[in-house]
Formats: sequence, C-alpha cells, structure tokens
Amino acid sequence: MKRTVTILTLLALAACARPSGEVSGSYFKEAGSLVDGGVFGNATMQNHQVMTGERSYVYDLSNRFANEVLTTVNFAFNSAQLDAGARDTLREQATWIRQFPEVTFRVYGHTDKVGSAGYNKRLGLARARAVVAYLTSQGISRSRLEAVVSYGETQPLIVTQGRERRNRRTVTEVSGFVQSHPIIMDGKYAQVVYRGYIESAVPKSDLTLVTGGEGDEGGEDGG
Repeated sequence: MKRTVTILTLLALAACARPSGEVSGSYFKEAGSLVDGGVFGNATMQNHQVMTGERSYVYDLSNRFANEVLTTVNFAFNSAQLDAGARDTLREQATWIRQFPEVTFRVYGHTDKVGSAGYNKRLGLARARAVVAYLTSQGISRSRLEAVVSYGETQPLIVTQGRERRNRRTVTEVSGFVQSHPIIMDGKYAQVVYRGYIESAVPKSDLTLVTGGEGDEGGEDGG
C-alpha cells in the first residue's frame, strides 16, 4: 500500500513540475487536438521518402532549384497582385520547372506583421494562389503544384512590426515527385536530379570539324 501511495505521489509531483500552461491548457481542448496539430502523417511520409531514397533527391533538387533561379517574389502592401518584377521571376521559375515534368512544387505565402493574424493568413494564401495561377498560365500543370500553404505573418525574414516588403513574399519550393510518372515508378530519382549533368556528358559523335575559311587556299581569292 505504501509503495502505491509513493508512486502516485511521485507522478503528481512530476505533473506539477511541468509548465502550468502545458498541462492545464490540455483540459480545455477537444479530445485529440494534441494528437493532430495539422502535420499528422508527415512523419510517415518522410519515413517513406527516406526508405525509398526519394528524400535525399528532393533535397538535392531543392538546392539546385534555389541555386539556379530566384525562388521568392515580393508584393506591395496589402496586395496579392503580381508586379512586373514578380512576373519576370515567375517566368524564370516556369522555364526551370518545365524541364522537370516529374517534379512537384509547393508555394508558400507570407505577409508582414501589419493587420490581424486571420487577415494576414488569408492574404498570404491569396498571394500563393496568385503565383500558382501565373505558373499555370505559363504551361505548368496545376496538378504539379500540389499544395498552397500560407504561413501568414508567422515567419518574417525581417523581424519588425512595420511594413517590410521583404516579408511580403511567396516562396516556391520543390516538394516531391509525381508518383505516377514512369521514370519515378522505376526509381530513377538521380536521373531526374542530375539530368543536365548527364546530358552534358553525352559524346557529340555527330560533330564535324570545319577546316575551311574565307582566306583559305582554294577559295575564290586563292592564288
């Protein structure tokens, strides 16, 4: 009996030692709300990508995309309209994306800190949707832009409460592979990621050496 009481006392003390908000807050939430914070299943998806080798190739391709094109476009205050600079950047993104029909992308929308959190979340979503619509108009299949996610004001580049253009942005990222694509079904992720390098290594057997020229002997002015 004393042993049982001691164990119960230790458990009670351990619970009291936790931050009060962490424990008491859970009593006033719906059952299961702590289980699914909106990312339920992400761990399973990541585990699958690691086991199949896809995860590392997504990372490599993401780095290549970020190194070769601008991934971010910015917006005017309280606007989801694409200006000329944003459209130029998105045309570059679309050109790059068209080279990789096996790859899917995700667009994240962001805002500055001015305004309510709810309004900024909707505005960030509108910005991301504007980018998706423009990429679609450039010939990118809508099905390859697999998700539109808005972080609203929660991930600023510049920490400020004021109007900061660099925080009013969208970011385009590689998110994965089109699983129904034949080359992906064969597991040839590396062939997709390193396509440009593979093609550049193909010998140019059909090249011919040009030896003639305007001043060569045998030409019209030859002696």
